[in-house]
Amino acid sequence: MSTARAEQKQQTRQALMEAARSLMDSGRGFGSLSLREVTRLAGIVPTGFYRHFQDMDELGLALVAEVGETFRATIRAVRQNEFELGGMIQASTHIFIAAVSANRGQFLFLAREQYGGSQPVRQALGKLRQRITDDLSNDLQLMNRMPQLDKTALDIIADLVVKAVFATLPELIDPPASDLPRHLRPEVKIAEQLRFIMIGGKHWGGLSTSGRHSSTT
Repeated sequence: MSTARAEQKQQTRQALMEAARSLMDSGRGFGSLSLREVTRLAGIVPTGFYRHFQDMDELGLALVAEVGETFRATIRAVRQNEFELGGMIQASTHIFIAAVSANRGQFLFLAREQYGGSQPVRQALGKLRQRITDDLSNDLQLMNRMPQLDKTALDIIADLVVKAVFATLPELIDPPASDLPRHLRPEVKIAEQLRFIMIGGKHWGGLSTSGRHSSTT
């Protein structure tokens, strides 16, 4: 395949993905989209869809891979902030919120479809969340700010952090009401939730300690 044809094929593939995101931007779930309306918005005939994706689920998986790359690139920026610049939670939160704002369509897809109607897409997003959790657990181990915790306990801390971020995504994507108190604004709330988790982790004895406590109650 010539370079020009390869570029054209990539552009058409990207146009299909952008068309799907545009349709979802109006509040629809991915599972409600039809192949015909996606191709119509992308400006290609329906049969042209199959040169790029086998079916709509494969298009959904491509959207998952795309937001996964964006999410993990954002996490790398946060990691650099933490490791190289000694950044605090507030600064790291600003990095993440800026990425969400710059890639609203991608993160809207992630926020909505983690509970959406397409099982393959839900499963792929679940795997993405687990990869992000595993990366964070490894980072926490390298940071060594909770030296009393073993890898299993750090896995739990990482899971709490990632679930808090995923759960707050819908609030981060859309502007809050103008009269919302400052402490309930999503950017403040997520920073305080992460701070709460990290401070709690520093004072937690780990799984063995919680097990001893539960056996005596």
